[in-house]
Amino acid sequence: MKFLLLNQTFHPDVASTAQHLSELALRLAERGHEVTVVTSRRAYDDPERRFPKEETWRGIRIIRVGSTGFGKGAKWKRAADFASFILRCFLRVVFLPRQDAVVALTSPPLISFLGAWLAKVRGSRFFYWVMDFNPDEAIAAGWLRPGSLVTRGLDGMSRFSLRQATRIIALDRFMRDRIVAKGILPERVVVLPPWSHDGEVKYDLVGRERFRKAHGLDGKFVVMYSGNHSPCHPLDSLMAVAERWKEGEGVVFCFVGGGSEFKRVKKWAEQGGHKHVVCLPYQPLDQLSGSLSAAELQVVVMGDPFVGLVHPCKIYNILSIGAPVLYVGPNPSHLSEILAALDGEYVSRSAAHGKVEKIAAAIREVRQQSGNLNREVPTQVRSLFSKEAILPKLVRVLESDGSQPLVPKEVP
Repeated sequence: MKFLLLNQTFHPDVASTAQHLSELALRLAERGHEVTVVTSRRAYDDPERRFPKEETWRGIRIIRVGSTGFGKGAKWKRAADFASFILRCFLRVVFLPRQDAVVALTSPPLISFLGAWLAKVRGSRFFYWVMDFNPDEAIAAGWLRPGSLVTRGLDGMSRFSLRQATRIIALDRFMRDRIVAKGILPERVVVLPPWSHDGEVKYDLVGRERFRKAHGLDGKFVVMYSGNHSPCHPLDSLMAVAERWKEGEGVVFCFVGGGSEFKRVKKWAEQGGHKHVVCLPYQPLDQLSGSLSAAELQVVVMGDPFVGLVHPCKIYNILSIGAPVLYVGPNPSHLSEILAALDGEYVSRSAAHGKVEKIAAAIREVRQQSGNLNREVPTQVRSLFSKEAILPKLVRVLESDGSQPLVPKEVP
């Protein structure tokens, strides 16, 4: 089969969707499929960095298109970057040969509309891999006004993508319910979480020591948030805890990643003179084991309105290194269900947003236990969330013609 994959990021970018799509593309190519990827020339979190316009990587044809590089400093800048990328994608894909299947993700928002339109015109199958559910996410974040002309137009484009899809891949049951609420038949929605990078990400003692030494963390109890910094993952409660923590108590708060809120967090740390706060950019996949292993406690955050709209992908890599987890967010959610399912097998704490004292107490509790903790990964984690558990199911969905129900057994 000929597959066309559409997404803003792809290898060698380090964004989460780039890593997952790259692994999917490699698996499809290994199975003898012809794979073409149309993606952006600009790095996701560094618009000044450019990748080659076109190359073949391990049998995969990668076509990279240009776009504006205004960055994430303002909503209009992000909108301009998204729009210019989608326009350039359109001008490129219309001249490609017909593909048997088109797979679209959700970066930038509603690139799925381009994929759905192309598949309809060319008579291809269309698979919609919903990493973030827009424009609903933008409405929840306050970026779009409910009922506005723009919102109605974007919602119409989203519904068109959903209706045209041969299959829709949702990341959890909450996201599936949001999709079904749009009038989509439940049997057309497959629930598959993104897998952990268990081939590359595991507890790494050498990498841990290297990372801690490089960033002055030796002898410290490290509380780490690693991933996208955005309004969907509000960090204010964790920042409030760090504000109250006195320097010299042996605890360091480490914020690793990027996104629209990363500059704000970094500015807060610098202007506040918080020497016990460290801000670092995204880590390459081959160094991710070391950076994640460097923390005694990993923090995962979900904004209250975003259950079913975004998915906390970072939890899977955290579980794969066996790090204790502090979850800050609503209950129920996909995260709360995962941690509940692992109760008794995994060290975790949870608290709602705004519960600063409870979050601080959870950090102290884990710190007191840290000397007795091991990094054993529960068998249930490997069986449910590993790449070899999830990726073959996704490939099987994409190789299908949509005529048979292929909904796999759900995981928590």
